[in-house]
Amino acid sequence: MAKYKVEISGINTNDIVVLSQEEMNELFKKMHTGDQFARDLLVEGNLKLVLSILKKFVNRFDNMDDLFQIGCIGLLKAIDNFDLSHEVKFSTYAVPMILGEVKRYVRDNTSSIRVSRSLKDLAYKTMKLNEEHHQKTGSELTTEELAEKLNVTSYEIVNALESLREPISMFEPIYNDGGDTIYLYDQIEDKSSSSNELSTKLAVTAAINELNEREQYILDERFIIGKTQMEIAKELNISQAQVSRLEKGAIKQLKKVLK
Repeated sequence: MAKYKVEISGINTNDIVVLSQEEMNELFKKMHTGDQFARDLLVEGNLKLVLSILKKFVNRFDNMDDLFQIGCIGLLKAIDNFDLSHEVKFSTYAVPMILGEVKRYVRDNTSSIRVSRSLKDLAYKTMKLNEEHHQKTGSELTTEELAEKLNVTSYEIVNALESLREPISMFEPIYNDGGDTIYLYDQIEDKSSSSNELSTKLAVTAAINELNEREQYILDERFIIGKTQMEIAKELNISQAQVSRLEKGAIKQLKKVLK
């Protein structure tokens, strides 16, 4: 597999259609009136968005075909929940949703957590003993009583039962009111963050806002969606050389503002 390239069985990436923002807006309007064909076209027209996200996992996950299917599930969820009235680009809305689906799948299928056989056995014995006692008396044994009957410590009982709990992904959605989804990691304090990092983020946002609409569009399509300069040139009806010049100029301007 070539570096930075995602290969998916049965899919020729050269044949994937790339939709312009105007085309997507029209398709979303049709989809919201019940046009299933419009929904299918939106999926096909955003497959490169999924592939651009999968590039980050090329060397971390063996079965990219499975990961592509999971990414498409995230894409479908993004399409079904996208609201044109929010006036944000679809890619801005879809990337976190697709990435969340992919990261959950990678976590669940490449888990580094290994529970020992003895710990599992103790957990099952504890649950069986408690269930038998409940059937006979209608009540449950305390942790101390369980520990005494199984000749272990209370800590070992608690640890064994906790080992059977499923880990929760940092990217697990915990709230959605129809707008932006809040994930678990949003509620975790990042002690490594500093005021300098926040200032940098604000400076980057301000610098991007200084660019004109075409420059912002080119950077977004190139570095978020992952389109080539030729694809963008075709959408904007300009030459590839012009796209390259605008891209370099925008990056130079960002560097100048951020110095």
